[in-house]
Amino acid sequence: KYIENRHNPAKITYRHPLLEPILRVTYGCIVYQEQVMQIFRSLAGYSLGRADLVRRAMSKKKHDVMEKERQNFIHGYINEDGTVECEGCVKRGVPANVANDIFNEMSSFASYAFNKSHAAAYAVVAYQTAFLKCHYPKEYMAALLTSVLDTTSKVVEYIDECGRLGIQVLPPDINESSEGFTVSGGSIRFGLLAVKNLGKGFIRALEADRAAAGKFTSFHNFCERMFSKELNKRSMESLIKCGALDGFGYNRRQMLSSYESILQNLSTIAKTNIVGQINLFGESIEDKLEEQKLPPMEEYPLMNRLTMEKETTGIYITGHPLSEHRELIDRVGTARISQLKPDDNEQARGYYDGKNVTLVALVNRVSVKTTKNNTTMAFVTLEDMSGTIEMIVFANVLEKNSTVFTNGAALVVNARVSVREDEEPKLICEAAVRASEYGQGGAQKASSTKRKGLYLKLTGREDPLLERAEKVLRVFDGITPVYVYFEDQKKLTCAPRSLWVSCNSVMLGELGRILGQGRVAFVE
Repeated sequence: KYIENRHNPAKITYRHPLLEPILRVTYGCIVYQEQVMQIFRSLAGYSLGRADLVRRAMSKKKHDVMEKERQNFIHGYINEDGTVECEGCVKRGVPANVANDIFNEMSSFASYAFNKSHAAAYAVVAYQTAFLKCHYPKEYMAALLTSVLDTTSKVVEYIDECGRLGIQVLPPDINESSEGFTVSGGSIRFGLLAVKNLGKGFIRALEADRAAAGKFTSFHNFCERMFSKELNKRSMESLIKCGALDGFGYNRRQMLSSYESILQNLSTIAKTNIVGQINLFGESIEDKLEEQKLPPMEEYPLMNRLTMEKETTGIYITGHPLSEHRELIDRVGTARISQLKPDDNEQARGYYDGKNVTLVALVNRVSVKTTKNNTTMAFVTLEDMSGTIEMIVFANVLEKNSTVFTNGAALVVNARVSVREDEEPKLICEAAVRASEYGQGGAQKASSTKRKGLYLKLTGREDPLLERAEKVLRVFDGITPVYVYFEDQKKLTCAPRSLWVSCNSVMLGELGRILGQGRVAFVE
């Protein structure tokens, strides 16, 4: 509405003439908290102090206070001693129904509003970061990832965003990685500080040694050079498990089986102070250690390696257990967990409350509880490629699906989103089926037979309007599936996950203008 009115001043309207001097500067829309206070003062005769108290009640969603204040706003309030606290809108010539509509608009606005100085500062920062993300996406995302190194959920979310932008995040490498995430060619290199059990002191000593003596040439070379610089069993194990030492020609099983004996040999050499001396057979102990080859061993299975990466970094780096279900994820019409848990945005959090979503996710943890009614329910932690979320499974659903909730299982879940103030959003499970069984009689359990989503009709894949429509879809990124019907092929196709949207009237209107009447439909 703001943008539409900005470009078309003739469309600006005011519910009452008293609003014009307050909202003229923002094209008839309430934008700043100060405007809410001005409306209370001009239309209902509030003092500055009382207007600010109501503003705060609105911003904290204190519904009981707001409903009581609604009557005061419309009809006024007289103190017990007979003094007028506020006149109210009706006494000032504003009809009661108009005053009620204005109060509703202020209530919905105030839950996500800023004061003017805060809003202006946010706008500048938002523009600057949008510019950097647009023109320098790799550098921007590397800096963003570095800023959240100690928050695994954020690292997961931003790496997922890198994937959406087509930027590959390379695994940690002892010869390439730095403390934070860095740009490496057309990709981003994983930062070592995001690996567990690696302190800043060790990482900086590693970087200094690498700068002074060059890259590490072998597994043994790394052990020898870093042994006296805070390299211990825990850090060694983490480096091997996360894949940072994969470039030396040995697999992870070989290195995990051999590193202790190598470190022990180095410790023995250091303690007896015979480094560089010759033993009875005329051989250098250093040389002998250098020449030691690790015994051949079969590498761990992929799932074991991915589990190691998750254990040491909090995320899967070289792959993801859900990768084999990518086609299913694109086909089913799923949500991403990160979209269900927007940060610090009450309006966005509230948008998903009560909505039904379908997602493909892994079971991370299952906790079973007995209720007061002696029934059994479960709390299940789910994970997809973008984050984690807790799902509550009540007794009636658990009884029907008890065998599917096992650690490591990939599920197709149909659930309702529950958002409560001061709590992380949760899912309420309605149905679940193993991903491997989806479409084999179990499909109906996890999704409705009626497909919800946005439907577009085009003449064919070469239709020039397709590119214009795609540009609009990318602006309104969301969890609603997009289906495109190509008339020449008589085929309905599900658009890639990167083109799914958050539907609203502005987007639907623009798509209708581009594609024409009857070629855009939204099924709720």
